[in-house]
Amino acid sequence: MGIPRTPKGRARQTLAILGEEYPGSAKDLCALIHEGPFELLAATILSAQTTDEAVNSVTPTLFARYPTPADLAAADPADVERIVHATGFFRAKTRSLLGMAAALEERFGGHVPPAMADLVTIPGVGRKTANVVRSVGFGLPGLPVDTHVGRLSRRLGLTAETDPVKVEADLDVLVPARERGALSLRLILHGRRVCVARKPRCGACVLAAFCPKVGVIEMPAQVGTKRGR
Repeated sequence: MGIPRTPKGRARQTLAILGEEYPGSAKDLCALIHEGPFELLAATILSAQTTDEAVNSVTPTLFARYPTPADLAAADPADVERIVHATGFFRAKTRSLLGMAAALEERFGGHVPPAMADLVTIPGVGRKTANVVRSVGFGLPGLPVDTHVGRLSRRLGLTAETDPVKVEADLDVLVPARERGALSLRLILHGRRVCVARKPRCGACVLAAFCPKVGVIEMPAQVGTKRGR
């Protein structure tokens, strides 16, 4: 396998190599424990600014007590706050969960809609969450862009963008629709285990042969500078 010189070539080899390194479908690779699109949607809302482990520690209780959108929509906010407290930002997340459940009941017959245009109208749901639900929950095209996906995509020279929506658009051109959800999760796993933000482990990276940033440690941007002192 030669060294690719174009973003399309690097994307093709990234798909092949990470597919071997982290095998499985998007559903297989998803670390959020769930049964069906509703539980996945709720778990993904809870996953903001916390770990998958923290989410998985609270969702069994949440889903046992509120197994359907109708149940969750009618829940006492204080009880939901107590259950999801360990995930952080529990008040805002509770508002999103109850708003999401009410929207499903009122506008979608108690079911999670698969269409992006519908998903992003639901409280607490942006493109990233919608793409998780589409790719993992429905097996549809969807490429969630989190900080790992954006960072690794830039290091690999697949995009120069920093805005997640623009990163997604660039990757969609390079990645077959059926591969998008799994690629996102593989990039996340690789970013957590090998291409870590503070000090990428390039010597252990299976993509090092063609990564344009191999050996480069990128310092975070400075928030401000002191002058005259």
